Amino acid sequence: MTENFNAKTSTRQIRVAYSFPHRIGAGRICHTAWQQVSGISNAGCLVKLLTGSVAKALPANVDVKKTLSVGKVRIPIRLLGRQLACAIHDRRVARWLRRNADAVDLVHCWPMGSLSTLREARRQKIPSFLERPNAHTRFAFDVVKEENLNIGINLPIDHDHTYNSLTLQTEIEEYKTADFLLCPSEFVKTSFINEGFPKEKLIRHQYGCDLQQFVPKETIGTPAFQAIYAGVCEPRKGLHYALRAWRASRACESGKFFICGSFVPGYREKLASLLDHPSIQYLGHRNDLPEIMGKSNVFILSSMEEGSALVTYEARASGCVLLVSESTGAIGDHQRNALLHEPRDWQTLAQHLDQVYLDDLRLTNLRESSLKDRDQLSWTFAGSRLANIYREYIS
Repeated sequence: MTENFNAKTSTRQIRVAYSFPHRIGAGRICHTAWQQVSGISNAGCLVKLLTGSVAKALPANVDVKKTLSVGKVRIPIRLLGRQLACAIHDRRVARWLRRNADAVDLVHCWPMGSLSTLREARRQKIPSFLERPNAHTRFAFDVVKEENLNIGINLPIDHDHTYNSLTLQTEIEEYKTADFLLCPSEFVKTSFINEGFPKEKLIRHQYGCDLQQFVPKETIGTPAFQAIYAGVCEPRKGLHYALRAWRASRACESGKFFICGSFVPGYREKLASLLDHPSIQYLGHRNDLPEIMGKSNVFILSSMEEGSALVTYEARASGCVLLVSESTGAIGDHQRNALLHEPRDWQTLAQHLDQVYLDDLRLTNLRESSLKDRDQLSWTFAGSRLANIYREYIS
């Protein structure tokens, strides 16, 4: 792979230096990065992956360099601490880029481990793309702080959305230094426009899901109307608004609302009175989400802030109609294949629940329209879209 990567690009195969400071192939953003690398590689890009460590084997044609290893010994990120690990990774990638600039058409980076790399890319006149898995960090910190105050809880000090001035300062410098910011949703893009970023710097792409794992049932497997929430149970994701909407709707009369996920400390106690209803069942963390989603009619998520929640792709692919806030970053069009509400507007969400609960034809039409575009929810589609973005912006 190294020889191909260093060869001149006569056939216009895009040579991507993909920098990811964490353990690629693990959970959350590590899963997203793994799928992106696999997707752009399958779409014809020549990928040099520079990553802290690897949790899951990548396609054979991806050339991997581990930045947090000494010989064959991996240095655990938890021993270094996340900020130091990201800084070491960033310096090593920048050094590699300085030595291999002629072998690179573009650099794709991730937040908090990219500032030195982005600066080196600018010096070498190499186009740089910075992934934005969430909205602008200042907005994210502010809206999460406000919602936590509304509920009356404090997040753990090491939570991703607990205010950190160093994180905010570093990421703002990364935003400014990168040539382009990759935004997986209009919500993310708008958060940067509101901070004064020019539209031409903001590029829409998307994420995806495994269409082999999340499969719609031919018919819903239960006669009762069934809704599902899945994700970390925290104020940012608006579960308290979803519960208010459910209990205000007719759906709670004979339907079921399943809540899947772990609660952050203190939040479940604040929701005790809302959770105390025979139609609401808390299932905890689940490994059988595809099965539960496949039997559900709708998926509910009332987030204040997301990038483009992967669980919304999974729910749509499973046949659930999305009843989500505009801040989830979900792929869907209001009234055509989803029903969207503004963050915190639980009254409108309650109305949407009534629409699909009381009108079987309405629910069926939304579901069929949602499944019509199901092939565009895959990681393969997302990888091809990203590869085409690369080609367009470096041509």
